[in-house]
Amino acid sequence: MENKSHALIAGVFTLALLAAAILIGIWFNRDQVQWVPYQIATKLSIPGLNPQADVRYRGLDVGKVNEINFDPNVPGQILVQISVKPDTPITQSTFATLGYQGVTGIAYVQLDDDGSRPVRVPSSPAQIARIEMRPSLFDQLQNRGLAILEQTEEVAKRINTMLDPANQKAILGAFDNVSKAATALETIPRNLQPTLDRLPAVTAQAQRTLATLDSLSKDAGNLTRSLNGLTTGLQGPNGAIERITNSVEQVGAVANKIEYETLPLANDARSSLRALNRTLDNLSERPQSVLFGSPTVAPGPGEQGFSAPTN
Repeated sequence: MENKSHALIAGVFTLALLAAAILIGIWFNRDQVQWVPYQIATKLSIPGLNPQADVRYRGLDVGKVNEINFDPNVPGQILVQISVKPDTPITQSTFATLGYQGVTGIAYVQLDDDGSRPVRVPSSPAQIARIEMRPSLFDQLQNRGLAILEQTEEVAKRINTMLDPANQKAILGAFDNVSKAATALETIPRNLQPTLDRLPAVTAQAQRTLATLDSLSKDAGNLTRSLNGLTTGLQGPNGAIERITNSVEQVGAVANKIEYETLPLANDARSSLRALNRTLDNLSERPQSVLFGSPTVAPGPGEQGFSAPTN
């Protein structure tokens, strides 16, 4: 009987000691940090994110994920409840993305700040502040991958269209034309070879022509200089042009003298000869006029003493 009593006492003591150890461990391990609650609202997919997942601010552990629920007020929106340390600098420009640990696929919340609005955002259990969630690198790769797949599909369709029988025939015809053009190009050097062979002779002839032109240019220069000298001699003082001008002036003076001096004398001589001729004519017609004088001529109309005849 005593053995049973001792065993019972030992068992109770052991249980009490175990409960005390558990309570002491819980008391020592209790959380002394006053966590600050925040809420992340997003319509993006959050694969791999689970409660108790880490919350990191630029790589530093600052909290945990508490709950993940659907928003009852906004269909399709997910609410992620997180708790972070009080000294975490959550501002109006802080945003959240999903990060992944290696290749395990386990996700965590990555907080970052672009510094555009550095104003602290207070939060409390009575009024929980919200943090914006932006697409993660995985989401961006997924979206770009879909765009790349769509472009690849479009390229494949175009390639299939290009490789239909009609286009294949056109492509083969183009290759055939290119082959013919290449063959024609091969014949060009052979056709040009005779011309290339004559190029040295043409070059030599061109050089001789240039030499002739150079000599002709020199002769033209000499002729120009000679003409310039002749022009200078003709136009210079006591030159031929000046002497010709003086001679012309002298001839003009002689002509003026003849016009103003000799011509009046010639006119007087002609008048005298005409008067002499008239006198001789009168003597031949009326010799008696030498003795009796010239008969009086009756006055004509308009002269003094004229009288009109009467009928």
